[in-house]
Amino acid sequence: MPAITGPIQISNMGSGTLQFGDAAVISPKQATKTINGSGAANTGAIIATVSAINGTNVLDVNGVDQPIAGNN
Repeated sequence: MPAITGPIQISNMGSGTLQFGDAAVISPKQATKTINGSGAANTGAIIATVSAINGTNVLDVNGVDQPIAGNN
């Protein structure tokens, strides 16, 4: 079913899929995990982040977070 969209702003796109229009199946071909501190992954055209001292401690016990072997 076609759709009419309003204004679209794409500030940055490093990799991935940008889909406009109809699609039956879209499946990821890559999966990554990023661990950031407070305000480190904010996205947008204008960002103002004020953070005090922070620390990010990570204990990841998962062997596989998102398997993508069957997404071909």
